[in-house]
Amino acid sequence: MKKIIALFVGMLFAGIATAKLPPPSDEAKAKADEAKAKTAWGDKTASYKLCLAQGKTVAYYLKTKAPTGKPVEGLPACADPGPYVAAPVAAPAAAVSVAVAPLPNKELAKK
Repeated sequence: MKKIIALFVGMLFAGIATAKLPPPSDEAKAKADEAKAKTAWGDKTASYKLCLAQGKTVAYYLKTKAPTGKPVEGLPACADPGPYVAAPVAAPAAAVSVAVAPLPNKELAKK
């Protein structure tokens, strides 16, 4: 009996899991793209700050504790991502006005 109940519960969840969601609206897509861009910028900024910290650490090590017999290569330059700039939002399409001819008056049409 427990196996049958477990089977039915499993079938119920399988049906729910395979249900399709409606496609996201244009606004939801725009928000997702904006969030993706902001996250990418945050990653670049974190990478830049890490590069600066590593540069300071290497400079200190080379200055104080590095063996003098080894040749020292230059440190790679850190690329500053700059301030976050939001992507321009496309303006929604302007409302299209449709000219409608007035309907003829029934009284005038009878004459």
